[in-house]
Amino acid sequence: MADCPARTVERQGLAAARLDRPADEARRDVIGSGIAIQDVVKAYGQFRAADHISLDIQPGEFITLLGPSGSGKTTLLNLLAGFQKLDRGRISVDGRPIHDIPTHRRGFGMVFQSYALFPNMTVSQNVGFPLRMAGIDRETAERRVAETLDIMRLSDHARKTPSQMSGGQQQRVAIARAIVMRPKVVLMDEPLSALDRRLRESIQIEIRALHQTIGSTILFVTHDQGEALTMSDRIAVMDAGKIIQCGTPTEIYRHPQNRFVASFVGESNLIDAEIVQKRGTTMTLKSRSGHVFTAESRNAIDVGRASVLVRPERIAISGEPAPNSLPATVTSALFLGELLRIEARTDGGETLLIRCTDVADRPLPASGDRLHVRWGANDCWVLS
Repeated sequence: MADCPARTVERQGLAAARLDRPADEARRDVIGSGIAIQDVVKAYGQFRAADHISLDIQPGEFITLLGPSGSGKTTLLNLLAGFQKLDRGRISVDGRPIHDIPTHRRGFGMVFQSYALFPNMTVSQNVGFPLRMAGIDRETAERRVAETLDIMRLSDHARKTPSQMSGGQQQRVAIARAIVMRPKVVLMDEPLSALDRRLRESIQIEIRALHQTIGSTILFVTHDQGEALTMSDRIAVMDAGKIIQCGTPTEIYRHPQNRFVASFVGESNLIDAEIVQKRGTTMTLKSRSGHVFTAESRNAIDVGRASVLVRPERIAISGEPAPNSLPATVTSALFLGELLRIEARTDGGETLLIRCTDVADRPLPASGDRLHVRWGANDCWVLS
């Protein structure tokens, strides 16, 4: 079997990985508000949907709340929107508490999974509805609606009704209606979950471009890791009403703080190993199968056992032994187009998931084939 180099495919099926935006590429016109969430608690009986959550969101930032069902992400968004009341804590926007301000006066744009469009109104009328309710004069409203339809690539659909549009087009109308007032904050609660995969990926790109254009602060809720990794400036990973880790997409993916984050964000190989030695940020470890390897670590632990994360695309395979390689037997192999997804079991009984790019004219590995796997210190991460 020819060498299959490890590949950094961190967005799982997306056409291209989005790198974290450098500071010098920040939007020129940031209109978004800064949001401070401090020690927020929301309980239902003995159950805490929000359990002492604190989070600072910068003006113009795109931040995603990511987590499984019941993790508290929608509860936190609802507290910010004013749909629910705090039991404890403080939420401030641009330094001003908003607890006593009713939802309709907070000035936020909101987009939900349900499009909630008026079926008897045209696209222009749906988008212009908030302007009419705010008493904006007709000339200004028409200009603002035209600008917003152009941003969302809906100008050719202005006279259509929702029933004449696809699901993706209707969702774009809902987003246009949310931003037509140029709000400083836009809240999005799983707005793409009802769309098929290809359409979801297309609108993800559009929302990201929209964020660059309007400069609002966006708080986006999802359980889809691909959405979070593709779109966000930062991701707050939540579980059981708490923020487990908050960081940039690359930080969350490459350097998760614990097993939960490593398992929830992307596919993972978690290897139990004994710490043999630590020098600076580099550890030498021995797996249960006796394989000795090095890994990077910023954690304080330096003795005992540890869990080591190795992402599937970071594992290289070959048909012949190589320095620091480990023999393994293929248990399954799937052809996914541009990728191969291989499961292999080491002689010590550990199961490894491997993802690598397809190479022309190379046969797909078969169950029972022997191969050799390897990874470097920079390809794995010791978890706390």
